[in-house]
Amino acid sequence: MQAIRLPTEAVWEYACRAGTTTTFYSGDTEADLARVAWYYGNGKSTTHPVGQKEPNAFGLYDMHGNVNQWCQDMWQDDQSKPSFEAPQKLNYDDESRVLRGGSWIEVSRRCSSASRGRTSPDIRGSSCFTGFRIVSAPGSQTP
Repeated sequence: MQAIRLPTEAVWEYACRAGTTTTFYSGDTEADLARVAWYYGNGKSTTHPVGQKEPNAFGLYDMHGNVNQWCQDMWQDDQSKPSFEAPQKLNYDDESRVLRGGSWIEVSRRCSSASRGRTSPDIRGSSCFTGFRIVSAPGSQTP
């Protein structure tokens, strides 16, 4: 059986980087970001249809900018043990979930492959710059 779910933070970053070690999968400069992402410098205060910018080496579009992407992980300040497995619900006072990728409202550094954000799933006002992508996990079970 094939399950679908939100990516973990580690899976999201692996998919975003697509084998690169640079700030963005396209390079290190803001000009490199502009080729692949909608962000504060070029986003014109709105979301854009997916696929108008260059994809990464895995063929994925809009991993940087456009909309922040939800991850399955609950927020933790200590990210010392990133996991590729679906995280278990942890007993934290902060119920925020991790956001990755940045959005059209973010400055370039907030759109880097390593940048992390968070928000509560209960907050509805940020929906115009928050979205998600799903991963398929053959043989796995959704927690």
